[in-house]
Amino acid sequence: MSDLLLKVLLSYLLGSLVGSQLVGRIKGVDIRKMGSGNAGATNALRTQGKSFAFAVLLIDLCKGVIAVRVVAPLLMPVLEPPPLYIATWEPVVCGLMAIIGHVYPIWHGLRGGKGVATLVGVVLALDPMLMLPMLLTWFLAVMVFGYVGLASMLASASIPVYVALTGLEPGLSLTCFGVIATALLVYTHRSNIARMRAHTEPRARKLWLFGRGR
Repeated sequence: MSDLLLKVLLSYLLGSLVGSQLVGRIKGVDIRKMGSGNAGATNALRTQGKSFAFAVLLIDLCKGVIAVRVVAPLLMPVLEPPPLYIATWEPVVCGLMAIIGHVYPIWHGLRGGKGVATLVGVVLALDPMLMLPMLLTWFLAVMVFGYVGLASMLASASIPVYVALTGLEPGLSLTCFGVIATALLVYTHRSNIARMRAHTEPRARKLWLFGRGR
């Protein structure tokens, strides 16, 4: 087994440790059977409260950080280190696999969350500067449109745009990461997109500028 393949597997297995399921086992609940049916922090907040949701968010975020900062640079004692051109891609690949593991967790019947919290953890680990355009895009989108899901997708899409405009390095791998992550978030939010088109998706009225006073 190659160095990269082993790290890909480890990152996926790490991502498969879904926060809501781990915390839910302690409390004896499965939030996938409640609310929206999603295993992420948003549904955890709506169905179980702030402390439960915070624990879920922290676990899911940390998975992304660990995949990039611990798994990717890990030296495998029985394997030769990868060539430099492969090693530069390992943080991005491991980060993506952690997100995929969260969405399709092998430990939890391939029913996970939508990947946003783990994506944030990966981005923080890759380059904290990428959080600036993501946060600005997210807040602007929520204030204008009122949809948290749409804001999350647009925030992810801001990554390759920011890299292209600023020349942030390594440009190619970060751009590919942003494009793939955005495509994955669009797919995981497909039910939200359908509800938005049907005008049945709930809005974040406390942040939505056009929803105040309604």
